[in-house]
Amino acid sequence: MKSTLIGRAAALRHVGVGLAGWAASAAWAVNDLPGGPAVNQLGFAPPVTRIAEEQHWLLWMLLIICTVIFVAVFGVMFYSIWKHRKSLGAKPASFHESVTVEIAWTVVPFVIVILMALPATKVLVAQKDTTNADLTIKATGYQWKWGYDYLNGEGEGIGFLSTLDASQRALSSAGTPEGDNYLLKVDHPLVVPVGKKVRIITTANDVIHSWMVPAFGVKQDAIPGFVRDTWFKAEQTGDFYGQCAELCGKEHAYMPIHVKVLSQADYSAWVADEKKKMAAAADDPNKVWTMADLMTRGEKVYAANCAACHQANGKGGGAIKALDGSPIVQGPVAEQMHVVLEGRNNGAMPSWKQLSDTELAAVVTFTKNHWSNKTGQLVQPSEFKAAREGKFPAGEGKSAAAGQAATGTAS
Repeated sequence: MKSTLIGRAAALRHVGVGLAGWAASAAWAVNDLPGGPAVNQLGFAPPVTRIAEEQHWLLWMLLIICTVIFVAVFGVMFYSIWKHRKSLGAKPASFHESVTVEIAWTVVPFVIVILMALPATKVLVAQKDTTNADLTIKATGYQWKWGYDYLNGEGEGIGFLSTLDASQRALSSAGTPEGDNYLLKVDHPLVVPVGKKVRIITTANDVIHSWMVPAFGVKQDAIPGFVRDTWFKAEQTGDFYGQCAELCGKEHAYMPIHVKVLSQADYSAWVADEKKKMAAAADDPNKVWTMADLMTRGEKVYAANCAACHQANGKGGGAIKALDGSPIVQGPVAEQMHVVLEGRNNGAMPSWKQLSDTELAAVVTFTKNHWSNKTGQLVQPSEFKAAREGKFPAGEGKSAAAGQAATGTAS
């Protein structure tokens, strides 16, 4: 009797847990995200570019044509099977080939395919016409973030990294997928003006990525060592979302794309503000930093670029080497400088040379003096400036070619 009661109590607890989970799921229910995914979405995202509109038209045109053909062919087939079934005493016909029929069922499908291919080819050619762009932006894929550099047009010279917002990573780690923009919020969105032709040049630093924004009708692979390009011309302001569309590693899902389309006046104001920020943030590589300042700066750089793999506690995990207690981190400064500038293990530990000299000096100093690593070593930006030219501090360390086996580092 007692065991029966205990069993029933356990069952009730399971029911309670299930109801609690259902209630939590209901609390996490999301709504359509303007410019992003919609709840129960089956078709394409609402278009905001002419190319995307034409893609929608092509989709429906092809769907209707294929549906009509499907219904006609299978309708005739099923009618014939039903009408001439054996139970009605139907006798199979005996006839030979018909040249007329064979020509018809060759020519008619060919004409249909050509009629479908002509408008599709027109759209494809338009997609590849990246000439006469008002603005050119290079999008570089990294594991797992995007780097944007404004190469031509208003905003030329602006550049930044766009990474999943820290709050989104925290929600994912906690198992609480809250918000309509879950895993789509970034710390620095790509900003473009409305009504302007924007050319996107794609490449990658490590593995193949793919830059995709459904509302723009744009998807272009970013391939290491190659340069590809595409374009879009947004016809309305707003926030539009996409994601890396090529499986690129364990945090592929943490590589969103957020494009903010502004009016021309607002875009010009944004450009002016960004250039002021860049001027204010421009670090003098010859400035001598204190340990405290480098540690403060390095903690932020580590959280934004390194913690995703090496973990906030520096313990790493799986194939990712720990930084806490790492012989390389606790060893000569030059060894770790080689690693962060050149990478290791064929990109498993990527190069971080896209970071500034100050950021690299700060994060190396941070890892050398955080957790149990109390080395007292300090790296100045000027040392990284010299290292980029091949002049490493005394103790040289191993170059990438000589040190592929070393993977514990500060990023």
